[in-house]
Amino acid sequence: MIDPARADQLERLLRKHRITLKHRLGQNFLIDPSLRDAIADAGAGNEVLEVGAGVGTLTIALASRSRRVVAVEFDRDLIPALREVVGGLENVDVVQADILHYDATAEIVTGNIPYGLTGALIPKLFDRPSRPKRVALVVQKEVAERWTATTTASLGTVAVQVFAVPRIGMTIPAPAFTPPPKVDSALVVMQVREQPLVNVPDMDRFFRFVEAAFQFRRKQLGGTVARIAGISSVDASMRLREIGIEAAARPQTLTIPQWEAAFRAFIPLHDR
Repeated sequence: MIDPARADQLERLLRKHRITLKHRLGQNFLIDPSLRDAIADAGAGNEVLEVGAGVGTLTIALASRSRRVVAVEFDRDLIPALREVVGGLENVDVVQADILHYDATAEIVTGNIPYGLTGALIPKLFDRPSRPKRVALVVQKEVAERWTATTTASLGTVAVQVFAVPRIGMTIPAPAFTPPPKVDSALVVMQVREQPLVNVPDMDRFFRFVEAAFQFRRKQLGGTVARIAGISSVDASMRLREIGIEAAARPQTLTIPQWEAAFRAFIPLHDR
């Protein structure tokens, strides 16, 4: 069996199928078998959806650890190589599709995802009734650090932590990939909550509220929510104090419960 995690075998595979890696799609392939196997250990399960299967580097390791693997790859040019690598593995289904327009229902979701996909993929995975039980993704290290921060460092942090308990499984150095990206990566393992951490009537509007506040992340929250709700800064500051939030706070310092309280306090005003 071909193992694309070995640099020499990957090179022959790419040459055979005349594949030129596309920087715009974030195509950086892992060439460290031990790191690949560690990622597969975190992402294995009964029903596994692999995001961005590439040429099957992670797919074959997942297949030996899982009952069924659905390997989704966007780039049509990679599909023939992917099919060759997983040929003979009866528990692997190869799907050519854009993951953002694919029914991503699965018990486990894993993959080495392009850096540009992280922001769009998280709502796709979590903001739906049939959420996965566990998600294990290789992402840019900086993104991993934001997702696992003790404060709500970004909109992505809020989105992840509302639905899951994330932890960094390991750091993956840039030279472990070919071509090597400019930054290190990290494996983030997310245990999905049975119920979201916030109890709001409209989750989509909750995240739009958080996103609007983060557009002014360097500004004091009092002025920002006043602008969102269409009220004076004085009124906004008073309402924030009533729910235990300082008007001078910045969005990235709030906790998830504080975001829920702020949403409930200001969105009704915004609707008038």
